[in-house]
Amino acid sequence: MSTFRDNFKVAEGADGMKGYLGLNSRDRRLPSEIRNARPNNYRFTADQSLNSFKDSWNVDNVRAMPNTSIGFTTAQKVKMGESGNLGILFSLNQGSKFEYKEGDNNQFKGLGRNSLIENMNFLSRKQYNYETESSVLLGLGYKNRGTNINLNAIYLQNTNNIIEDNHGYKDGQVLNKTTFFRTNQLDISRFLDLQLTASQKINERHQVKAGASYVINNYQQPDRKIVEGNTIDPITGAALTDGNISMRYGGNNIIRQYLDVDSRFYGSAFAEYQLSLGEKGDRKDFPIQIALGYNGFSDFRKTSYRFIFGRTSNSTLTPFIINIDNPQDVFNSSIRKGDLYYQEGSDVSQYYSSFYQIINGGYANINFKPSDSWDILLGARFENDMTLIRYSEQSADEKINLDKNKNFFLPSLSIKKAINNKNNIRFSFSKTVTRPILIETMPITYINPDNVNIVGNPAIKNSENYNFDLKWEYFPTNKEMFAVNLFAKRIDNAIERSLVPSGNATGSTITFFNAKRAELFGIELEGILGLGRLSESLRNFTLGANATIMHSNVERSQDQINMEQPDWFAITGEKLNKRGLQGASPYTINADLKYELKGRNNLAHTFSLVYNVSGSKIYATGGTGTDNYYEKPFSQLDFVYQGQLSKNWNLKFGIQNILNSQYKILIGDKNYLQTNFEQGNNRFTSYYRGTTFNLTVGYTF
Repeated sequence: MSTFRDNFKVAEGADGMKGYLGLNSRDRRLPSEIRNARPNNYRFTADQSLNSFKDSWNVDNVRAMPNTSIGFTTAQKVKMGESGNLGILFSLNQGSKFEYKEGDNNQFKGLGRNSLIENMNFLSRKQYNYETESSVLLGLGYKNRGTNINLNAIYLQNTNNIIEDNHGYKDGQVLNKTTFFRTNQLDISRFLDLQLTASQKINERHQVKAGASYVINNYQQPDRKIVEGNTIDPITGAALTDGNISMRYGGNNIIRQYLDVDSRFYGSAFAEYQLSLGEKGDRKDFPIQIALGYNGFSDFRKTSYRFIFGRTSNSTLTPFIINIDNPQDVFNSSIRKGDLYYQEGSDVSQYYSSFYQIINGGYANINFKPSDSWDILLGARFENDMTLIRYSEQSADEKINLDKNKNFFLPSLSIKKAINNKNNIRFSFSKTVTRPILIETMPITYINPDNVNIVGNPAIKNSENYNFDLKWEYFPTNKEMFAVNLFAKRIDNAIERSLVPSGNATGSTITFFNAKRAELFGIELEGILGLGRLSESLRNFTLGANATIMHSNVERSQDQINMEQPDWFAITGEKLNKRGLQGASPYTINADLKYELKGRNNLAHTFSLVYNVSGSKIYATGGTGTDNYYEKPFSQLDFVYQGQLSKNWNLKFGIQNILNSQYKILIGDKNYLQTNFEQGNNRFTSYYRGTTFNLTVGYTF
């Protein structure tokens, strides 16, 4: 269980008010001596090694409390002149969350035709996550006859303080099964969005809309500290007591990492003209509505990734024992004696990269409603995607400028036919574009201490998706519905995650490739049923469910074939097994049983049981003789209560993950080599997430 767990580990001071508000990130910034300079293997003096790093290696042991959040909201309307109104919305929210995970952290590798697939890593992992969320929303809306103007400001901040301990062996060192390493990490993201939109109704048939937004979006992982040692006494050879490890200075067993992904500029804008044709008569809308418009955005970002190592000048130092929760005093003493110092070890060519993307699109839509039962929307969009990525290969003198310029024509068609007031038929076709997220294309190697690193692929392409849907909707009552949706999709250049061997002798790399093509099709069933149909005593109960069954197939690209296909296939003529699309589940089920009642003063209270599960799906494709890695079904059952306690106060209480199912990613059983797993364990990752209690209190003025 996560909630009420004793000895829950957090970075020193992270559970105080500074950590609650995310202000502890200031103490974890890159030291001032090198903050605004290019890497040059700067060696910190003893005084600088003691005083320039404001954040400690120590951790605190606290009691994990229930996940809580509190929010305050006020909405007001002010009269402006004879016909104008100004609406004001202000919302402030703050929350915290504790989560504990414990399980396997393994890694597998085959070394050739006559080898076995064996463990490179065999580790047990404990992870402690203390997360905080903050949000502020200010909205202003002005209305006066045909004029609407809205100004919104949204600020979001999320912090995740992570302590992760691994114990076992890595890098194939099966004779050293007592390795221990700890990661002390803070993830913090800040998002500020300023939006201005306006619309003006010129007359009944003509309307114009326009808007713009400016965004500041920054992500940091400051002073990610990694320390490595051994759980065996170096003198007696006996196992050390819990919380103690032996270590010696040298190698890469003391590392500080600093990752920054900063938004230089993000701006978006749109403008649209709407024209209505035909005669409206008694209907709500004109039979023909035409819209012509433009929208686009510019996204400029830079990344900085730097490393500082603990070094020693004394090669004769013997191993020593530290308490892993309180190593700071030992490190400080060693620095004063000259046995330890810090030195930057960043690659001067690779520490910095830039990402530029400019999207411009023009579109036209025609909405045709020949009668109340028909609604036909025909659209087309022409889009230009200009992307430039500037990065360097290791130790390169000059940066690579990777320029990707692509035009897209994106048609769409949507038809709705109301058979009667209870039945609808819908058909839609569209072509869309899926762009890689930043981690999929960011040209850096993200280093993990377990040697499962993440490498973006700057050459990855956008996916082009052709989507088809045919849906029937039935509404027995205004609170019930049933729907059947048949869908199909073809994806050119589908983006897939792969787990490939590293270029060096040890470790693996998670990276991303485009498939040549992927196809998927399936059926989705959805329903909401009032149980009062079965018995009057069940009139306050509602059952909702959604189920999707899907089949997918992938045609690999040449890059994927080169990665997945073992070397000896060129000799034997063997072929790779067919597979589905990475991330596509063969089935997904969501269901909720809801009980609603009205209390005193007609205040609403809702009790819900929510269940969801999805079928086994490919987490990452394999390589060098291994099968794919599969994310296995994970059943989650939650209880949620929402209640309006008074006119102003509302409460939400939840119990999350009641079943406490185990999350698992396994290597598949269709490997191209024989396997020899440690203890027969084919788990890449597994853990119990634990049951948590959530409490949210809101006040509306």
